[in-house]
Amino acid sequence: MKRSNILSVLALSVTLFVGTSSFAQDGMIKKEKTVMVGGAAMYPSKNIVENAVNSKDHTTLVAAVKAAELVDVLQGEGPFTVFAPTNAAFDKLLKGTVETLVKPENKKMLQGILTYHVVAGDMKAAAIVAAIKKGNGKATFKTVSGGTLTATLKGKKVKLMDEKGGAAWVTIADVNQSNGVIHVIDTVLLPNDKM
Repeated sequence: MKRSNILSVLALSVTLFVGTSSFAQDGMIKKEKTVMVGGAAMYPSKNIVENAVNSKDHTTLVAAVKAAELVDVLQGEGPFTVFAPTNAAFDKLLKGTVETLVKPENKKMLQGILTYHVVAGDMKAAAIVAAIKKGNGKATFKTVSGGTLTATLKGKKVKLMDEKGGAAWVTIADVNQSNGVIHVIDTVLLPNDKM
């Protein structure tokens, strides 16, 4: 076989291989619709913890979940709806608060705060908005910690109020997980009996 024919066959093989790989990757992407959070793709086939550890915007939350020994719970079957505060949300707390909360002696308090951000069930944004509309502009949700969150709507944005009157906005909605859904929020929510 002539050298030019060999090069043509090799070029065709590489083109077919690259084309096939691209097609396979496109097929995988189409199968799994991801959302970018903290510079990382969040995969619906992974659980809440598996995705959260990849978000550079949620390193404080992940460290807190580990300190509170809630990793196994959030890797469980669920489903869970998690309102996930960003690092910037934790930075809004008084200086030294996070460092104090992650100490072993404060584990119970930390668990209470973190589970206050979790609602049982898989509540997509559409379900939250529907509940707000059904409640004439307001909906309350029972958290896993036993507290309540109140949701309202301003334009198309969902606002959550905690029991102390603090407010958080949902900045990224419907980050689907294998065991529920995450909604990214910009402020840490606090139950009445904490802090």
